[in-house]
Amino acid sequence: MSSVDNSSKSSIRELADIDPLFTAIDQQLHALVRGINILEAVTPLNHAQQKALFFKQHYSALPSFIYREHNISPFSLKRSLFNLPLEKIQDSDLQQLYLAVVDSYVDKIDQFKSIGTDEFLYDSMRYYGEPSEKDIRNAQFILHLPEHAPDESEMLDAFAIRDILTAMVDQENYTWEMQFDDTMIAKALVSGTRVRLNSKAKVSKTDALALAHHELGVHLLTSLNGNKQPLRILSLGCPMNTMTQEGLAILSEYLSGNLTLQRLKVLALRVIAVKSMIEDKDFRSTFLILKEKYHIDDELAYTITARVYRGGGYTKDYLYLKGFSLVLTAYEQEENFNNLLAGKTSLEFLPLITRLIDKQLLAAPHFITPAFKEPKVNSAVESFITHAIK
Repeated sequence: MSSVDNSSKSSIRELADIDPLFTAIDQQLHALVRGINILEAVTPLNHAQQKALFFKQHYSALPSFIYREHNISPFSLKRSLFNLPLEKIQDSDLQQLYLAVVDSYVDKIDQFKSIGTDEFLYDSMRYYGEPSEKDIRNAQFILHLPEHAPDESEMLDAFAIRDILTAMVDQENYTWEMQFDDTMIAKALVSGTRVRLNSKAKVSKTDALALAHHELGVHLLTSLNGNKQPLRILSLGCPMNTMTQEGLAILSEYLSGNLTLQRLKVLALRVIAVKSMIEDKDFRSTFLILKEKYHIDDELAYTITARVYRGGGYTKDYLYLKGFSLVLTAYEQEENFNNLLAGKTSLEFLPLITRLIDKQLLAAPHFITPAFKEPKVNSAVESFITHAIK
């Protein structure tokens, strides 16, 4: 694959003078939608309390999550988005990108306004989709693989994880803001250049390294690269950038030599959980499927279940496995693969983004994921398993 060389060459080129009209539209769009952050919005404020109650009541007290309030007016915001003079953008590629992003944010606004209601599931399905039969088969393939010996290494607490993250930040010269958070379901969450770390997290060293390559090597890095663009459109994100971004993040774990079978099984369980959530619409049923059919411990079963039921039904989690498969194929086939790191991009828009970089309307990625620059050689077994996901 030659994308590292291509990115290095294009990164030293001068950018074209940006039409002030493009900049004005870009700034207006950013000002309108910068407060729309679905991942932050669906984070329950009372996660810890509801989790404790669920177990205290022997799985009978279904969690009742509460969320941050917002003062967004969906109708006014949509009207403002549709009033942007996108027809005045003369470059057809750039116009296509802005049109697609505006349409994407209209869907996100519908999700945002329905958080905590029954409607959120349907808005989530309309935006992220739902697992296909192929996705379910891929998940079941992974879940039927024989277990490896458990990792007996010492578990690292949040402070030790922070030290591993800090070492990567220092080595790669990233800019970030790190804070501990005791309200999170996930172990870590990147929003822009702010990294929140679950203060109750405990993981093995391998998983901590995987977390660093996932959260910093892709999510933080693409935020930093997006911020270096002459236009902020790639900070907002291409439509369906979630699947590509999570696929890139899992690929980073894999190419750094830190993607374990146990981790793949967690991604597969998320697919199963999303399917159960859509069909059963019952927190306890999904939890028990994971616990009794797949024999995972209560803590992990609850975490996976809570992730997919937050907001009212969040289907995003099935995209990790699917995104990894698609991104792995692109990594092995696409000459301009590293242009996916230019911001919050998506595979569908890679040719368009490459053309905009060639026309010097966008910048080639400044930072390149460490694992992409110096990939580790995975074992034949690990390579077979990952390439068997189709």
